[in-house]
Amino acid sequence: MKRHHARPSARPPLAVGCRLGCFLLTALLWGACGSSEPPGLDLPERTSEQTEPKPPPPDTPSVAVEAIRIAHRQLDEEVVLTGELRAAESVSLRAETAGRAITVDFEEGQFVRAGQLMVKINDAGLVAERKRTALRRDLAAQREQRLGKLVTEGTISQDLYDEAANELAVLEADLELFGVRIAETEVRAPFDGVVGLRSISVGSYLTPQTAIATIQALDPIKIDVTAAERYAGRIRVGEPLRFTVAGFDRPFTAKVYAVEPRIDSESRTIQVRAQAANPGHRLLPGSFAKVRLSLGAQTEALMVPSIALVPGVNATSVFVVEDGKAAERVVRTGTRTASDVEILDGLSVGDQVIVTGIQSVRSGTPVLISPSAPGIGTLTAADIAGAAP
Repeated sequence: MKRHHARPSARPPLAVGCRLGCFLLTALLWGACGSSEPPGLDLPERTSEQTEPKPPPPDTPSVAVEAIRIAHRQLDEEVVLTGELRAAESVSLRAETAGRAITVDFEEGQFVRAGQLMVKINDAGLVAERKRTALRRDLAAQREQRLGKLVTEGTISQDLYDEAANELAVLEADLELFGVRIAETEVRAPFDGVVGLRSISVGSYLTPQTAIATIQALDPIKIDVTAAERYAGRIRVGEPLRFTVAGFDRPFTAKVYAVEPRIDSESRTIQVRAQAANPGHRLLPGSFAKVRLSLGAQTEALMVPSIALVPGVNATSVFVVEDGKAAERVVRTGTRTASDVEILDGLSVGDQVIVTGIQSVRSGTPVLISPSAPGIGTLTAADIAGAAP
């Protein structure tokens, strides 16, 4: 006998329709009543703080600052460069010919005059050759005179006389050559200067490659200065400069007398050479010099104290006062002095630049200007009244 399982009865279509109708009726009634919440939901009520915008924050208090009103000033532009002292003349003494030194006629550190004999090389062989040649020259001269008379009388041919005259000329030239070769055995000072340490002694065998000693002309002394190429068009011959050297408490003065007419393509610099008096020979070649070179005066430079600058990653800025509030300005700087910086772009005459209290302000911060602004361009009462909020 088979068993039949009872199936669950399906919900009558009439019941489903009734439930759907009730839901639609409820939705229509909710919309007609203008309710913002669906019925049956227990939501918190919205407060006035959530439905209305927040009021603006109270006014930020004014920050006390000091400011200056900038104006055109005269700027004696000066750049700091590096330099090296160089002797006016410097040479390493060497012999022109090889031979044994028989005399050394100078002391180390001695001041010598141009042309003074320094070293003598053995020239005995050359002197003997010159003496023999002189005797031959004398004999040739006598023969030339005799043949000259005979050719005049017509007793000999002109060719014989010409041969004798030519022999005499050759011997005279040989004497001159020996004089030159003997002079090459003498090492003389080429200019006035101070001799350095010698590296030879009497009896040393010298060649043209042997360094005997150095000689330096120290008065005046030269200063070689390296300047960036941007200053090339502003450095002029005759410009004065000041320099300091380690070991001296006072600065020295010099004058530019030559400028290299080209820019070094690798370092992008230009070479400048100046000259300074050195009567006591206290300044020595090779010394490092810190040089201050004047580039002339500007009569309409805009200067601000260096403490007013705010350095940034990509730019430098300052804060100015506009309508009683701080405003940031990006500036381009130029020459720096001990306390001020030249502004090339970003500011104008009459701008008020904040110099103290910078750490407490940002763009839009109300400021109250103090009348005791230090440095340049002290504010007047009218300036402060016009800038105060």
